Amino acid sequence: MVKSPVVTGISPKEGPPGTRVTIRGEFLGNKSTDLIGLTICGCDCLLSAEWKSDKKIVARTGAAKGKGDIIVTTRGGGTGTCTVQFRAYYETIGPMKESAVWIEESPMQSLAWGRRSLAPTGYTQEDPLGLSNEGNEKKFPEDLRDLFPEGSGDLSQENFTPGWFLLENHHATSFEDLKAGLSYLRRRVESQKEGQLSFLKSNAGSVIDQLDTLMTLRERITQDNKVHGKEPVRQLDVSIRGSIDASHELFKDVLVRKEKADATRAALSAMSRHKFLFCLPNTMEKAALKNEFDIVVNDYARVKNLFGKTDVPIFRKVLEEVDVKILAIRQQLHSKIKEMPQGVEQQKKMIKALISLEAQQASTTVAGKLKIEDPAWDAIEARAKHLEETFLKAYEQYSGKESHGSESKSRTDPAVTPVRVQFCEEMTEIAASQFPDLWRLGQAHFNGELRGAAPPKPGNFKRIILTAIEQFCSYLRSALLATSSAHRSLIAAVSAVKGLPAWPSVSPSLNFLITWLPHCLRYVRVSYATLIRLDLPNEALDIVLKFIDELRLYCMSTILKKANERVKKLHEQEQWELSVTEFAGATSLPAKLEDILVEAIDDAQVACLTPEVREGTLLEPQSDGQRELSKRFQEILTSFCTVIETLALQRSDEDPQQAPMLSQLIGFPAALLQQQMSTGDKREWVNPAITWEQRLLCCLSNCIYCNRIFFPKLGNLFTRHNFPVPTLAIENSRSTINGLFASLLEMYVEHKSDPLVGTIEPSMYLGRFQWDQVGPSEKLSPYAHECLDNLVSVYSEIFAISPSLLRPILEPIVQTVAEELARLMTCVQKFNVNGALQATVDINVIRDAVRVYSNEMAKSFFVEALDAIPSVPESEQRTIETVKTIKNNIRLQIMCLQVVDP
Repeated sequence: MVKSPVVTGISPKEGPPGTRVTIRGEFLGNKSTDLIGLTICGCDCLLSAEWKSDKKIVARTGAAKGKGDIIVTTRGGGTGTCTVQFRAYYETIGPMKESAVWIEESPMQSLAWGRRSLAPTGYTQEDPLGLSNEGNEKKFPEDLRDLFPEGSGDLSQENFTPGWFLLENHHATSFEDLKAGLSYLRRRVESQKEGQLSFLKSNAGSVIDQLDTLMTLRERITQDNKVHGKEPVRQLDVSIRGSIDASHELFKDVLVRKEKADATRAALSAMSRHKFLFCLPNTMEKAALKNEFDIVVNDYARVKNLFGKTDVPIFRKVLEEVDVKILAIRQQLHSKIKEMPQGVEQQKKMIKALISLEAQQASTTVAGKLKIEDPAWDAIEARAKHLEETFLKAYEQYSGKESHGSESKSRTDPAVTPVRVQFCEEMTEIAASQFPDLWRLGQAHFNGELRGAAPPKPGNFKRIILTAIEQFCSYLRSALLATSSAHRSLIAAVSAVKGLPAWPSVSPSLNFLITWLPHCLRYVRVSYATLIRLDLPNEALDIVLKFIDELRLYCMSTILKKANERVKKLHEQEQWELSVTEFAGATSLPAKLEDILVEAIDDAQVACLTPEVREGTLLEPQSDGQRELSKRFQEILTSFCTVIETLALQRSDEDPQQAPMLSQLIGFPAALLQQQMSTGDKREWVNPAITWEQRLLCCLSNCIYCNRIFFPKLGNLFTRHNFPVPTLAIENSRSTINGLFASLLEMYVEHKSDPLVGTIEPSMYLGRFQWDQVGPSEKLSPYAHECLDNLVSVYSEIFAISPSLLRPILEPIVQTVAEELARLMTCVQKFNVNGALQATVDINVIRDAVRVYSNEMAKSFFVEALDAIPSVPESEQRTIETVKTIKNNIRLQIMCLQVVDP
């Protein structure tokens, strides 16, 4: 990169106009053509500049005044800087003083021009104060021109300033001496005010000498008149004129030929000397064809400085031809700055050339034929239009590809980049490459670098920037967020208003969204970082930030939707492995749900939830992100509850449609379990070693485990990732799982209690049994034995899976059994003594056996059953002993039913 020129020294450091100065510095150009500008104290000195080397330039100063900078401009380095200054001043210049510029004569100089000034004199002006300059030889340290810019220390000048005179001649004189000098000056002034007589007395010798001189002149004139007459000058004039006429006659032909030869030589010399002017039209045309417009600008500025005010007809004619060429070049430049695509630096170069040519041609006769108010603004509008057309072309191209079925190939072949993703990459590349050029061009215009005659339009430029960014986001939103229900109607409305073709309504799969949405988000973030580095206003950046937040939210929602789809298929993965140590009976199903959630949250954290530059937290309280997270999490937990319900309700072909009749005539239900284990299950997801009742118990255990432990523990999963805990979703899911537990519990209780209760009455009256025909016995009735065995069977099935379910299941079953016994006892019409004793013993044994799982209703039913049996006098002790004996005989069953659930 070429560095800007720097001026570090100048010699001399001050002088009048036309002073030859030597400029020294660094990076002053590699050749003479690199030097395209030189100003000293604000005056253009390029025409007199002589480039010596990259560290030295020789030039003459112009008609400037005061201190100023020396600015060098080169072709590659641009406008430079300086560390020194030159002081220009005007000095008194007489008629015989050489000067490089024209100096107007002042009135004092005109008066000084006369006979007496021609005669040399050694007169030295006397000090008006009559003081010696001893001790004042040293020059005053400061420049008096800076202190008195309009004054002078010369007594003969009109702008004489006493302060200047005293500082220049008596700056070291004491105050007492100055007072004495003032008294001397006053005496001299008073002496000059005396009359003419005293003047003549003091100058009598001079007056006598003047009179003698006048007498001598009179005598000489009288003698000359006698000899040559009274008019000798007229005779001399006649003689001179006669000799001139004679010489003309002698040399007339020679002089004519000489004049012709001189004219020819003058013409050839003028053509040679002004070859630059006569060749300029062709030179400019060739340079314009090569796009070397800086050469055109420099040559035109040079010719205007040299011949702009000339009255020579041939020069004026050539200048008119040059102006016509410049007008055509301006038209060419104005067309070129609107041609796209092209680099912004090339565009800025042509704008500067056009502005310079328009300013230089403003005073010519052809200036009004082409009026370009603001070429920089025309270039900005052209570049903005090109950016808009590029966006639209890419949108139409890729939307057309997708409408013709190109997306189907990317679905089947994962290695093929989808059309939507290709469109996103193309759009972000366009924005990152072209938008900075538009912004830099606008900044150069408003900073004054490219400003023309018209004032800038900041409001219109802001509108252009905002429109371009809005279009960028709208196109990407139409392609990437069209599948989102929250954005589909909005995108369609915007497309209809702007006249854009809608993106083909091809809904991408979740696998596509999860795979490629983070990729698209990275590309959009790269473009956003590019815009941030441009230092755009916040209003423009917020448009892209809003789209990024929408894309992040959609990406998170897609990841959670995919997790929800995986959760819905968990019933296919259930192996009924009781691997949860925290809660007996729970399977690995909740752990699989947790694995899916952890994976989804990790994916979301990496893909979209980690904020980057200028991005905020997506899951802020009461934000759309938090609401979306809570909604999707609620859907996942609801799907999980549905999976548990599906597993609980789905039964294999070998499972009986209802529970077997648990009667001694049919047999113990273990035979059914062995039959299922031997036949197996044809479905892969059902373990053949487990019955439907056992699967239902596992589902009930999963419900309790999720409600008590697993769902509350999910809050820690969000806390570990610094996410807000979706408390409402968790509480709603707990409510849902509780409802599911209640329905499944009712199903299981009904499935077990109905057959069990249904066998009591048939077993009681088996073999035409009648309560009024009972003989003496100290054993438990068969129906009571069967009832207790059936309860123990249910107990063992529950206890083998999940002891925590014993009380929730057995309490309603025991209540149903007690209610049935109360009904049967109430319906007995007649008891004999032995029948009453037997019934009392049966009811007491059953009541005592199931006491642990009897609720208040069950106890009341047992009391009701006992009240329905008629009392036998003096049989209480016998009943107690019989109950005790029977309980001892069936102590194993009673011990099973006495174990309290943990």
